[in-house]
Amino acid sequence: MTPEEKQALEIKVKEVLEQIRPYLQSDGGDLKFVNMTDDKVVYVELQGHCGTCPHAMMTLKQGVEQAVIEALPEIKSVERV
Repeated sequence: MTPEEKQALEIKVKEVLEQIRPYLQSDGGDLKFVNMTDDKVVYVELQGHCGTCPHAMMTLKQGVEQAVIEALPEIKSVERV
């Protein structure tokens, strides 16, 4: 993946995350894009209530990751930092 391709994909990932944020914010949580590796693994920081919620991994994998991969199938996974 060229730097230009990576940058374009990161922009698309951030756009998908922006669409998800209102749902997390409605429950007192949030998320922040941290980075994306060359092998297309996205890292996010869960914030607010999402950072301490016992269901955070379920939200991350069944909510955030699923939405990102559905919109951008080339993404391998979404992980928490």
